[in-house]
Amino acid sequence: MKVTGSGDLEPLRANMGRGPSLSVIDIGQRQSVAVVEADTAFWALVDHEALADCLAGDFVSQVAARLPEMTAEMEQLRFGLRPSAVYFNPTDRCNFNCSYCYLPESLRRNGEQMTPSRLVDGLEILSAFFASIHGPQFRPQLIFHGSEPMLAREAVFEAIKAFSHVFDFGLQTNASLLEDRDLAFLTEHQVAIGISLDGPDRQAADATRHNWEKRGFFNQVVKVIDSLAGYDRFNVITTVTTANVQQLPKMVEFYHEHGVQTVMLNPVRCTRHEARNLKPADDILAHHFMAALERSYQLYQESGRKLVVSNFANILASILGPTSRRLMCDISPCGGGRCFFAVAANGDVFPCSEFIGLSDFRGGNLYSDDLEGILASPPFKAVTSRVVEKITPCRSCAIRHFCGAPCPAEVAALSGSLETPAPFCSFYQHQACYALRLIAEKRHHAFLWDDWNQGVEASLDLSR
Repeated sequence: MKVTGSGDLEPLRANMGRGPSLSVIDIGQRQSVAVVEADTAFWALVDHEALADCLAGDFVSQVAARLPEMTAEMEQLRFGLRPSAVYFNPTDRCNFNCSYCYLPESLRRNGEQMTPSRLVDGLEILSAFFASIHGPQFRPQLIFHGSEPMLAREAVFEAIKAFSHVFDFGLQTNASLLEDRDLAFLTEHQVAIGISLDGPDRQAADATRHNWEKRGFFNQVVKVIDSLAGYDRFNVITTVTTANVQQLPKMVEFYHEHGVQTVMLNPVRCTRHEARNLKPADDILAHHFMAALERSYQLYQESGRKLVVSNFANILASILGPTSRRLMCDISPCGGGRCFFAVAANGDVFPCSEFIGLSDFRGGNLYSDDLEGILASPPFKAVTSRVVEKITPCRSCAIRHFCGAPCPAEVAALSGSLETPAPFCSFYQHQACYALRLIAEKRHHAFLWDDWNQGVEASLDLSR
């Protein structure tokens, strides 16, 4: 938007004391810069030549007048939500030995596996808990996660049949064990299906994702992709490492060619030592990640079909309207222990799946402890009280509520403390500037879900 100041210096008083604290960000766009009020995540795009008038004119007083309302909205998003989802591991075991897995090898080799009755008992407990805080008509999300949940196929499918009227189910799988009959069952019950693929060809895909004998399953995964491409509750995750970072534009081309609509290009989490060795440098990651996004835009222009990169779309949505975000990793406190939690195969409860291998963050056990007590336990409170205002240099960063300094499990494993910045700090800065640039260029809709702005309103319209 173009902002022109009134020339009246009186509104400067609004920028003193409790007034807005405004930061100017160079977004790499010739015409505009971004002006951000970081506490509320309010922003405006301002013409370069109008910047001085903007900061000395009526703009500041208008922002100041809306600060209480915008602050309340951000406070509700950050501190007012209750859990509405759970990541449930029906088994610790996995038939894969991926190079970057966040779960310990001993757990994946020899861990526990739930029986059908044990799993059903767990879902009874969770159903009662969610009904107690949201009401009996509420449908919480329950994502079967892992390790590899299809190793517990009988238990998982029995639970889906028994609770299809209670939970909105999802399944995250490596896809190696999915058969046609499984896909038919899952789609019939409208289960959201997420699978993983790390390369556009066999060599690249199997380099980091393979079984214990180092055999990959590229052809099987592609078969599943082709079977599910038209299913609207399907997505694919690519974990970005040094092994595939340069191939991200080709990954986008591959997914678009195979009709995939939603993907995640997730930078590898550095929770375990093996994964840290695969972390790409931030500048290299940013270069290839943005190239992949630009390639997705070109393909959209050519075909009219979007390929939404969800983790970036979430950053973009969080800028356009904080409450329109769909993922809760890039805000502080993150969603772990606050919007969702994770249950391991032995019933132990953690703030997030990423913490399952970090025993200090066990809050209790689903089968023996009260869930409200677990959510209030010291390990959970440590995560839900981790805010950017306590972290240097995040506390003074203009994009702190577009980033959130994730991931607490990752930073705890790396530094031994939760109050440290993200290992991908510079990459998040690149993403935020790129997102603001797309908005300035009016290209942002091509990178978002079609219904991203349902229920979203502008807090302050300065374009008139």
